[in-house]
Amino acid sequence: MKIKKILVSQPKPASDKSPYFELAQKYGVEIVFRPFIKVEGLSAKEFRQQKVNISDFTAVIFTAKTAVDNFFRLCEEMRITIPATMKYFCTSETVANYLQKYIVYRKRKIFASQTGKLADLVPSMVKHKSEKFLFAVSDVNNGNETSLLSDNKLDITPAVMYRTVSNDFTPEEAFDYDMLVFFSPQGIESLLKNFPDFQQGELAIAALGAATAKSVTDAGLRLDIEAPSPKAPSMTAAIDLYLAENNGAPQGAAATA
Repeated sequence: MKIKKILVSQPKPASDKSPYFELAQKYGVEIVFRPFIKVEGLSAKEFRQQKVNISDFTAVIFTAKTAVDNFFRLCEEMRITIPATMKYFCTSETVANYLQKYIVYRKRKIFASQTGKLADLVPSMVKHKSEKFLFAVSDVNNGNETSLLSDNKLDITPAVMYRTVSNDFTPEEAFDYDMLVFFSPQGIESLLKNFPDFQQGELAIAALGAATAKSVTDAGLRLDIEAPSPKAPSMTAAIDLYLAENNGAPQGAAATA
């Protein structure tokens, strides 16, 4: 089946140089960016039910900008004054730099992993093992990251500050896609919640990561594209290979026998 319209379940890229736009031009396909899931913060009342007192901690661990936003939002709602001595441990330079939205960067102690991986942040945390760490997480965290930190004899307390919910489709939204691209198991759950009688038919499904791919097959659906793979290290590379096989020669390219 020739692919004409693709739904990518992520927000639209900020840069015009995204490889998705290159794919659209290369194969003459329409690509729509529409997340199947969205993040919403816990209310102060919901957060208090965890019986976690933010003021008891001397350091905070952030793995995403969303965690940063919801931490400072909750502190404001609960009228918690964050001491100048608070330390911040971030899984990437991007998240660390994002803290400037809320604090004066130079006057605080901020540590960041250079690889984007929590495991590579551990050495910095071990050097400050006397701290009491608050780990800002979502409701879908699997506990493995907390275990990784606890195994290094660090005083870690995870606290759910935001949740992932289905970004429901409205009756007015057309669902006329030839390919769906997913990046998390929650995206598959949202698909089935929105369309309980969903029939895949010839519609192609792409999944990024083993967990997402497993969610596709566990739901009884056909997985047509999986990334990363030896031939396609990224989702756009995997889609490119699929389109080359199913849509024929790229626009402007000479067809070969």
